[in-house]
Amino acid sequence: MSNLNRRQFVSNTSLATAATVLGFPSIVRGQGLNEKMQVGFVAVGGRGGAHTGAAHKAGLQCVGFAEVDKTRWGGVHGKEGWKEAAGYTDWRKLFENHGEQLDVVFVSTPDHTHYAPSMTAVSMGIHCYTEKPLTWSVKEAQLLTAAYAKNEGVVTQMGNGGNAGDGWRTAYEYIKAGAIGDVQEFHTWTNRPVWPQGGDRPTYTTPVPETLDWEAWIGPAPMRPFAGKPKDQKKGRGAYHPFNWRGVVDFGSGALGDMACHTTNGIYAIMEPGYAATVEPLEMTGPVTDQYPKGMVVKSTYRAKTDRPGFVTYWYEGYDNDGKPYMPETPEELLVDQRELPRTGNLVIGSEGKMLVRGDNWEEAFLLPAKRHEEFGTPEKLLERSPGHHEEFFMACRGDKPREFSRSNFSYSGPMTANIQLGNLAARAGKKLELSEAGEVVSDPAVAALAWREPRDNWGPMAMNV
Repeated sequence: MSNLNRRQFVSNTSLATAATVLGFPSIVRGQGLNEKMQVGFVAVGGRGGAHTGAAHKAGLQCVGFAEVDKTRWGGVHGKEGWKEAAGYTDWRKLFENHGEQLDVVFVSTPDHTHYAPSMTAVSMGIHCYTEKPLTWSVKEAQLLTAAYAKNEGVVTQMGNGGNAGDGWRTAYEYIKAGAIGDVQEFHTWTNRPVWPQGGDRPTYTTPVPETLDWEAWIGPAPMRPFAGKPKDQKKGRGAYHPFNWRGVVDFGSGALGDMACHTTNGIYAIMEPGYAATVEPLEMTGPVTDQYPKGMVVKSTYRAKTDRPGFVTYWYEGYDNDGKPYMPETPEELLVDQRELPRTGNLVIGSEGKMLVRGDNWEEAFLLPAKRHEEFGTPEKLLERSPGHHEEFFMACRGDKPREFSRSNFSYSGPMTANIQLGNLAARAGKKLELSEAGEVVSDPAVAALAWREPRDNWGPMAMNV
């Protein structure tokens, strides 16, 4: 795709309307006319702070940003050389006023507002880095995957930094060396949630802070009143902003959406599984209400491929009704070494052995028991190591490396996110789901409809080239 076309809308009805509203010129102002890549941010607080810091360190120039909470604008204006960047509470203003300038956009909002600005950026030919999970719903992830395929000049990345680490690569090399035989099962567990889950919708409301644009915060989700910290609550946060939105179904994705893009990442990187064949909630502390339950266990099955048999995954989160954490049983091979499972990680079971992976981001992989690990030794290095998650994205954006060098691009992270959100969809349905190879729910049309949520008026993508 030529630079001339990078930020032009495709000629269909919806995009023609958007082009009329935005009035983008056909000749773009971008990195070809500027020494520095020009960056914009959709959210600069919370996780957004990691990205403003990385972009500033890498020498990008911020021309504009959107952040619904004005108390967080210092995330941009506090950085040398970025004090003149235009600030908005509404992400749409960023694209309306600066779309022809932007080379790169970072999206770090709550889960329910990832999709619209990300789709807008990719469809306009702007490189896009979006926090995990890539989207709030199954269909949104699939649409962003399609947009990445269609817009060939765009570099993308999802914010699961462990994908750039060595841990899953070492695990891959053990598996390819035959250290545990054919992979049969992955057991993955997390210490999340560390925010409220298992509750109902607040019965109280509080005034919206003057510094918060609640309309923009809600975005595509159904409108509801703001509920900050109750008057009788001396410490802690309100029901939604900041942080506590993660457990609320309308806005977040619970522990599964928050952590599986990290803790199950190695499964997708190693196995390249495609879409699950079935997804089933085995254990839940209660039904999904306004929030996800306090704990659950989800089982997924994956189809065989020409080079490997099918396999099964188990996801464990939170606590049961007695307060015991959902985790797999400690394997005998670990007890032999007088060790227990770490509080978060992966247990990989093969036809000829087992492997333990420590940490949320596959920090360390080792064979079980310790004697087996020592006897097998270090596997042959088969994979190139990453210079870093932000670094590989910036290198691909600049053209120093191919587009796919940004390894958690939307062709990879889109199907991963869709599979993860299928787990949440099964929890919401409270039953086993059967899926086609294209990732569509075929067992229940009513549940299939929940894979998509129509955005609230005027809060969908401003451009959509898929």
